[in-house]
Amino acid sequence: MLQTPSGGAGNGTVAPDSGLMSIGAVLNALRDEFPDITISKIRFLESEGLVEPRRTPAGYRKFSAHDVERLARVLRMQRDHYLPLKVIREHLDAMERGEAVPLPALGRQRDGEPAREPAEGPTVARIGREELLAAAGIGERELEEWESYGLLAPLPDGSYDAEAVTVASLVVQLGRFGIEPRHLRVMKAAADREAGLVDQVVAPLKRHRNPQTRAHAEARTKELAGLAVKLHAALVQTALGVRLP
Repeated sequence: MLQTPSGGAGNGTVAPDSGLMSIGAVLNALRDEFPDITISKIRFLESEGLVEPRRTPAGYRKFSAHDVERLARVLRMQRDHYLPLKVIREHLDAMERGEAVPLPALGRQRDGEPAREPAEGPTVARIGREELLAAAGIGERELEEWESYGLLAPLPDGSYDAEAVTVASLVVQLGRFGIEPRHLRVMKAAADREAGLVDQVVAPLKRHRNPQTRAHAEARTKELAGLAVKLHAALVQTALGVRLP
């Protein structure tokens, strides 16, 4: 549960002692649930119209409890549903108008949860280059370096798969421990080999003429990918002699 002070819901200019939260306080309030959140990400979400904080006469942002909760909902929908920001904004706006709007199909399945079928068709979530830079809190030069090592790669239209945010965040976190992007090439090579092995198993299903069989291939791919990730984690922990919580 987010711990936020109470405050009015209107927009506009407010006095510095209004009891609202600074952007730094919002960062701290969200960090427990979203450890990768950055001030740059909050500012980017504001620029995209996902939240509209008020301003002090000096121009400082001030966030209400409603603003913070809305930010948390945005971040959850990005994390759990891989939804584009435009879809998230429309969904939240509809909710605030009192409309009952179901979320689009989930892009990710949590461990232990039953698989969910898409309402109409699969939704491919993508993220723009500027949005990726803001979400990861990195600059153009860093992104270009990561791309040169194959850690991230743009799609043909110049956008990125939504999972690029997760990859970028992990690269940043590893960097804090002195592990540079060039050191991660071995991990990328291992991931490519694992993906190739999974693809060999499901390739016959993907080529099948029956649509249901091809849909089964997608589910089988996700299942095998999950098992491969768990095995990889277990092998690394065993090699290091540690156990993660």
